[in-house]
Amino acid sequence: MAPWTLTARWVFPVAGPPLQRGTVTIDGGRITAVEPHGTRAADVDLGNAAVLPGLVNAHTHLDLSGARGLAPPAPSFTARLFQRIAHGSETNFTSWLRKVVAFRRSRTPDEVQADIRAGQEECLRSGTTLVGDIASGGASWEALANASLRAVVFFELLGVTEERAERAAGAAKDWLISRQATPTCRPGISPHAPYSVRAGLFGDAIALAHNHQIRLAMHLAETAAEGELLQRRRGPFVAFLKELGAWDPEGLLKGPPTRALRLWSLPIPALFIHANFLPPTAAVSRLTTIVYCPRTHAAFGHPPHPFRDFLRRGVRVALGTDSLASNPDLDLLAEARFVHKHYPDVPGDVLLRMATLSGAEALGWADETGSLEPGKSADLVVLPLPDADAADPHELVFASSLPVRAVLFRGRWVFDGSPAAR
Repeated sequence: MAPWTLTARWVFPVAGPPLQRGTVTIDGGRITAVEPHGTRAADVDLGNAAVLPGLVNAHTHLDLSGARGLAPPAPSFTARLFQRIAHGSETNFTSWLRKVVAFRRSRTPDEVQADIRAGQEECLRSGTTLVGDIASGGASWEALANASLRAVVFFELLGVTEERAERAAGAAKDWLISRQATPTCRPGISPHAPYSVRAGLFGDAIALAHNHQIRLAMHLAETAAEGELLQRRRGPFVAFLKELGAWDPEGLLKGPPTRALRLWSLPIPALFIHANFLPPTAAVSRLTTIVYCPRTHAAFGHPPHPFRDFLRRGVRVALGTDSLASNPDLDLLAEARFVHKHYPDVPGDVLLRMATLSGAEALGWADETGSLEPGKSADLVVLPLPDADAADPHELVFASSLPVRAVLFRGRWVFDGSPAAR
């Protein structure tokens, strides 16, 4: 295609301030210019809409996309999800895990692949063009390597007993050897969590990440019960692990969940998922990203998340949806709007960065996507705006409930009926 230019009521580059009636010029699937109004004529006028970078879902489990509504974290799921949750009303996390395990065991390989494809399509329809997917056995690789979005597929490691840990490490090694990065999909590795991974397996995962120069992701401080297990070898996780035949108290990390942070002696970019009970003063490296999943956090009734404390310290924070086992949808924009509603003190530009560029940096794709800048891939979202004015144009994006109209990926319309797609 010849170079072409689009405009809309607001363009949000993220790398710079919003541009009213700004323009974005695209050539060969890449952005060649992002300019103020009047610099050049537009070929396509998207009208009363916002043009955003493609959204980044830094944490999900697409293989659980068939679990929508089947494993709610709490009986009053819908009510809890859209209201401020009172301090100390934590739901029994291991009861929810039992539902998730039962669901996984009920799915055939073909059903799992169908779930992954359905989840990937849902992400794209809601404006996500980059996902960080933690996948059992790396099962989402083929679907995501051929999808109209970018991805990091994290091979999930599970195993507390010595035998299971050895099997998991071997499977991960084999998987990484046979998976080469593509222009849109890269491998990663994920030792699941301190309550589900043997201490030595963390070392294996770190070594694999270092040797293959890949990202590492781990669920950390997800529930208060995790700290009780690691420090006292007590609490609901004990019965849960015994039921699974995975109880080996000598194999687990010893000490508070923050001890896992000290395992990162090598300079490996790492994503710490949830971090609901991570002390806001915890020492984290500049290569670390905290991934906050707002509506899942709320659904479990946890105390307020410390993400604002991490932001004040300069720690990178990105957003994720988690899976459909804990969330009603995979809409990353809905996560950001939830944060805006419950934490209105978070500036709009900071929140938009959490939903875009911060996730791209965490996943290693910031050179390609996450902001609208010359040289980057033409990945963007067209979002209708309300017929209203606001002193801060970010308010038009986050205070609205309007859904995504269209998605452009690598310069090609891949969702909906933008005028340029016809």
